[in-house]
Amino acid sequence: MEVGFVGLGRMGGNMVRRLARSGHRCHMFSLDAAERAALAEETGAVPCDSLEALAAGLTAPRIIWLMVPAGAPTQAVIDTLVPHLAPGDTLIDGGNSQFKDSIARFAALADEGIAFVDCGTSGGLFGLDRGYSLMIGGADEAVARAEPIFAALAPGIETAARTAARVGGPEAPGEQGWLHCGPAGSGHYVKMVHNGIEYGIMQAYAEGFAVMASAARPEMAEERRYVLDLAGIAEVWRRGSVISSWLLDLGADALADDPSLEHYSARVADSGEGRWTVHTAIEQGVSVDVLASALFARFRSHDDADVADRLLSALRYKFGGHAGVPPIHDPAAA
Repeated sequence: MEVGFVGLGRMGGNMVRRLARSGHRCHMFSLDAAERAALAEETGAVPCDSLEALAAGLTAPRIIWLMVPAGAPTQAVIDTLVPHLAPGDTLIDGGNSQFKDSIARFAALADEGIAFVDCGTSGGLFGLDRGYSLMIGGADEAVARAEPIFAALAPGIETAARTAARVGGPEAPGEQGWLHCGPAGSGHYVKMVHNGIEYGIMQAYAEGFAVMASAARPEMAEERRYVLDLAGIAEVWRRGSVISSWLLDLGADALADDPSLEHYSARVADSGEGRWTVHTAIEQGVSVDVLASALFARFRSHDDADVADRLLSALRYKFGGHAGVPPIHDPAAA
């Protein structure tokens, strides 16, 4: 089928490629003309030099997929497109928008007769070959109309072994790698929680490997001073371990390429979904100890001045004369 696509960045370009592989015809727009031209030559997609041209080139009723940064950029694209759309058209937001924004956009576009579908999209840089896990919110009719697009982008049932309790039974919702989660906002809600969990899993791996790396410190007793092969441990855990995962696969790749990880920043960014997950949990009165701790660990990595730790040391010294711990790499600590 025919689909408009806005945004050809880290994920968007590969999504156009995957759709083209399945025979869908994409009309696409991005701010980079060279990027549009190269992808058009590669995939046969139709490059458009403006959002207006993209809308004009599609046959009504249109389906247009947005893959742009959350917040103001997404809203700006919607505001530009709407005057060129008609009742019966559908906009799909495949980015990481806040689910409350998606609820509001659904209502605002409904007044114009335009369907809005929110689609949480997971798959990152590897989605072209692995497929994209899609978490979808919106009205039944709009989701059903876009089903061929979701089916083309999703991994498919054969990419994972069936859950034991489902073997031999009918196909269950979600097994194809895409799921209509519920009404407007629910797709981005589920993706928000997905990313909050991702924070927690990554933090657990990071802390575990940090414990193992610290075993080599010179202040450790000799009989328990271990210089461990972290890359090798990652490899053995990938095989048969209960904590094996795709994230561990990526960590193993990073350690094999750069065992000291010195080429990676110690300042860890957060893209917003972790914060939204914790805020939502507070609003709903749900304890999320691990997810909140993982989020705060990222904040802590930004504190170049170490104000909190220095104040703690100062307070301990002031009330009890307690000396601080020398820096790990201080020669006096060796």
